[in-house]
Amino acid sequence: MITIGEINQIVSSALFMVIKISIPVLLTSMIIGLVISIFQTVTSIQEQTLTFVPKVLAVFMMIMLMGNWMATELSGFITTLWSDFSKYVR
Repeated sequence: MITIGEINQIVSSALFMVIKISIPVLLTSMIIGLVISIFQTVTSIQEQTLTFVPKVLAVFMMIMLMGNWMATELSGFITTLWSDFSKYVR
């Protein structure tokens, strides 16, 4: 039978995996937003939609570059979770 401690460990591992996988995309979006914000401040351009296209392109490129790593990490986590499935259903 699975204990509360094991459930906490599984949930903790899953949340850490989500954070670890999302960090490259979120950091890219944040950095691009900051750079464009500084550019808008320096040039006095106050267009709200100016950040949208560069962020979308940068996030897309990051997913293309890091997608294999993200999928490998997630696949490894799911494989580990399913390989221990017999322990969870007793």
